[in-house]
Amino acid sequence: MDVRLVNLSVDMKERYMNYYLEWKNAGEKMNPGILRNMNPNRFEEMVKALHEFEIGNGAKEVPESVYFLVNEKDRILGAVTIRHSLTERIFNTEGHIGAGIRPSERRNGYATKILELALVKLRGLGIQKALVTCNEDNIGSEKAIIKNGGVRDNDFLESHGNIVKRYWITL
Repeated sequence: MDVRLVNLSVDMKERYMNYYLEWKNAGEKMNPGILRNMNPNRFEEMVKALHEFEIGNGAKEVPESVYFLVNEKDRILGAVTIRHSLTERIFNTEGHIGAGIRPSERRNGYATKILELALVKLRGLGIQKALVTCNEDNIGSEKAIIKNGGVRDNDFLESHGNIVKRYWITL
């Protein structure tokens, strides 16, 4: 599988808009969630904001690195956010890593691969154990977590009734 993680750059605008519109046209919430509230029509500002989040400037809670999974033709297949540390809320519901694969590219092994590559990045931050979560009904994400060595921890019940499955992966 010839794929890699890259930072978003201004020269990726057309490819990102294609990726963004696919999520929008599918009627799904884009994952990872950090991308949902960003305005792609102000692309240069968005790119700058993502780079600032990585050093902690403007990040919601903790510094976060956002990478895009691209293939050999530089098509964006998915995105991943890597949280550099855990707050209580992140510990309970989100974990260190959140990812999403574009709708047309699912069931091709990319969820497993993006998680594998994200774990390498997380190890580079000095993290020794990664907490990775998924919603109870997200079977694809759960399979990707288990394939990457996920060991089940206690579930977390959110206030609205959603059950978050939590896994630890030793790096």
